[in-house]
Parts: sequence; structure tokens; C-alpha cells
Amino acid sequence: MELRDILFSVITPSCGRRPRSLRLAAASLEEAVRHAGLPPDRVEWLVGFDGVRGERPETSLPARFVDFPKAGEFGNVIRNRLLRLARGHHILLLDDDNAYVPEALALFLPHLEHEMLIGRVDVSRAFDINIIPVPGELPEKAVRQGNIDPLCLCLSRELMDTRCGGWIDEGGYESDYHNIRRYNRRARSVLLLDAVVGIYDAGAGLDPEGLNFRQKHRRGQQPCTS
Repeated sequence: MELRDILFSVITPSCGRRPRSLRLAAASLEEAVRHAGLPPDRVEWLVGFDGVRGERPETSLPARFVDFPKAGEFGNVIRNRLLRLARGHHILLLDDDNAYVPEALALFLPHLEHEMLIGRVDVSRAFDINIIPVPGELPEKAVRQGNIDPLCLCLSRELMDTRCGGWIDEGGYESDYHNIRRYNRRARSVLLLDAVVGIYDAGAGLDPEGLNFRQKHRRGQQPCTS
């Protein structure tokens, strides 16, 4: 299959402890592909497991599952390794405990002339606000700490990989913001969509052993120290 045949590459780092949540993420992506009317072979799903052989969910999409050596927390190194394998013109970033809404790809499709698309994400399951970027604000204020997430993004591969050097591990948890800010500054065209494309923490709680520290704290549990 040639590069031009793949429209979207969807990158998913996984800790390997969230098989049910990962299945939910897969199902949401499949539904988004169907809703957009895309042939399944126009969208590839790349899943990277961090130091484990994770469970491979069944999917109708072209998928590649890679067991990487342990690379640390937050999925930064895994994202960058998967980006090197991506063949699509556009990159989407779907973590293993998040999900897309059915309309997500259909919302992105008409605007692919822009190098950076920012959709809104429902974060009500994780935080005390409902939507990021916060509705009603000026678009130029969208890219700021706590107001944007990788789930919001559809990026041209040329911007992300060639001009911005991939996904850089720069500050652990803070890497999300630092990378997104760099893409935003170097993009030749950016469009903020006034529509929700994803659900943050959609799979949180499906795999109790896979909760991160923030999810445990929100549920009143003590973080695991082992």
C-alpha cells in the first residue's frame, strides 16, 4: 500500500494495563471511520505497548501493534516511535483511555488543507470543567496549559514529523503542552473547530488496575506506589 492511500494514522501509546479501555478506544475509532464514510483502509491504527506484550483488540481497521522496550511514563517516547512508522498524511493522537465521538473524522475531513486542526474535547469525566478548549474564548487563546490535549488534534504529518521533529519527550507530563505549542507556532495554518471530537477519560474505570494517579485521586483512591 502506497503512502497516498493512507489518509489518517492514529497513534495510541498504551501501558498494557487497560485492555477494556483499549477496546473502547478501538470501537470509537471504527465508528468514526464508518460515520465519515471512509473506506477502512484509508485509516491505520498504530498501537505501541510500553515494555509489555499488551492485549491486541480485534479491529476492522488496518492495525499494527508493537511491543516496545520500557520507555518511561506518559507515552512520549512511544508516540514518537509510532510516528516514525506512520504512513498517513494526517496524524491523530488517541490514548488508550480516551475515545472519539462518532462525528470526529467527519468534522476533520472538510478542513484538511489546514496543517493543524483543533477540535474540542469533553473532559467532564476528569476535571471540573466540561470542554477544552474552553468555548467562547478567542481562538488564539486555545493553546495554553490545561486548555488543550493531544486528543483535540489533527496534524499534517509534514508539520509534526518533518518540520517539528516529531513528538519530543520534554518534561514528562508537560510534554503534551510543549509539543502542541511548538506545532501551533510552526503551523502555516491553524483552525479551531467549535465541535467536540473526543471524550477524555472515556475508558477510566473499565480497568481498575490501569488507573493513573489522577484517576485514582479523583475516585478517592490512594495512588499505587509499586
